[in-house]
Amino acid sequence: MAGTSLGARFYRQIKRHPGLIPMIGFIGLGMGSAALYLLRLALRSPDVCWDRKNNPEPWNRLSPNDQYKVTLGDSGVALPSLASWCFPY
Repeated sequence: MAGTSLGARFYRQIKRHPGLIPMIGFIGLGMGSAALYLLRLALRSPDVCWDRKNNPEPWNRLSPNDQYKVTLGDSGVALPSLASWCFPY
């Protein structure tokens, strides 16, 4: 067993236990989907900047038709307390 390659041992296990084939297929499909999603996020997201030398501020190149989020942060607006919602006077 020490001299056999990893592929030969894998093939032997698959041959002994054919029920592993669907599990390996679903795990491979899940890993492939996750990798493609991360690749899509890395390449298509406007938040990611790969070329900081030629495009140091990519958010300035957004056109009015692009979709983007605006976060206001701490705007200083106080929200009503829970007590005023539960017990109106």
